[in-house]
Amino acid sequence: MTLMPPKILISACLLGRPVRYDGKGKPLHDPLIERWKTEGRLVGYCPEQAGGLPTPRPPAEIEGGKNGDDVLAGRARVLEVTGGDVTAEFIEGGRKAVAFAREQGCDVALLIDGSPSCGSGFIYDGSFSGTRHPGFGVTAALMRQAGIDVFSDLELDKLEAHIKSIR
Repeated sequence: MTLMPPKILISACLLGRPVRYDGKGKPLHDPLIERWKTEGRLVGYCPEQAGGLPTPRPPAEIEGGKNGDDVLAGRARVLEVTGGDVTAEFIEGGRKAVAFAREQGCDVALLIDGSPSCGSGFIYDGSFSGTRHPGFGVTAALMRQAGIDVFSDLELDKLEAHIKSIR
């Protein structure tokens, strides 16, 4: 009996899908991504679209240098550069992403860093000045709470090592 390699939930933009706030994708070109695609292990998902946000949409950041856990605890909001409050959409999209990951059998997620939704190593500080700080977005926080291991697009080797360790 052969063990099925684990599926990986991946930010849809990393597969080149035009789902980012600017209407573009941000394809991740790496031999590991190509191998995982060939093996049928990547499951693309965009939590921001799932939460009801349009594409394109105004850029959004978590206010006050806070992170996804702060948003989920009601201590911070996700605000658009225009001032619109999109907190509910980010939370809804993150919850749907966790449910989708579970339905697809994904125990790990590969999420794009910097996003107020998917960031897992760094996010922007809410000033829309390009200032980054360590932290994670709303979806990444919900994934962690659900026991789904989260890796950023800068941690492919670490993700590969993790997958090998759980087989």
